[in-house]
Amino acid sequence: MNRILIAEDEDRIASFVDKGLRRQGFVTTVVPDGVNAYEFALSGRFDLLVLDIGLPGRDGFTVLRMLREARVTIPVVILTARSSVADTVAGLESGADDYLAKPFAFEELLARIRLRLRHERAPEATSLKAGGLTLDLRTRRAHVGGRAVELSSREFALAEFLCRNPDQVLTREQILSHVWGFDFDPGSNIVDVYIRYLRRKLGAARIETIRGTGYRLRPL
Repeated sequence: MNRILIAEDEDRIASFVDKGLRRQGFVTTVVPDGVNAYEFALSGRFDLLVLDIGLPGRDGFTVLRMLREARVTIPVVILTARSSVADTVAGLESGADDYLAKPFAFEELLARIRLRLRHERAPEATSLKAGGLTLDLRTRRAHVGGRAVELSSREFALAEFLCRNPDQVLTREQILSHVWGFDFDPGSNIVDVYIRYLRRKLGAARIETIRGTGYRLRPL
């Protein structure tokens, strides 16, 4: 089941797209500003981003550029009232996969989303590598320097999220929402506890603490 992130600040349009995609069997999340659009897209939980350009806080072009600079390859379909050739070119050159001007027909948006999901997503990797750390996504096993390491299912999920975002600072909130889900108590120290578990098993120097923010995986 594909998960679609909708970044749109106009309530009427956001609701229209959200309800339409849900009726088609997609799992959707709506965010109303550019800051949340970037943070949610960075999480790795979504298969495609529908991105408005005129977002408050951080415009869509900035969000798109930051995602591509962070090597986030999520397909992006831009929705915008700006329909000039210059804006279209700017969007595509910033890393968008498609561009749709408002007003639009939902059927056209749906067709473009399905096309990008079918043809433009990279094949799923069977393993992740970050320096001397390798995660086998099929067997759910970890290897450090060629040595097998036993991880619990939650430890593996945390290690996988870190490996998918090497050298990136991940906040505790991002880790908590991705590994434990949004319903988990945000005041919990469970992230810090499991980071300690991973450090014991994978090497303390491999996971760096960014004081006041979160953690970063160093591909040693």
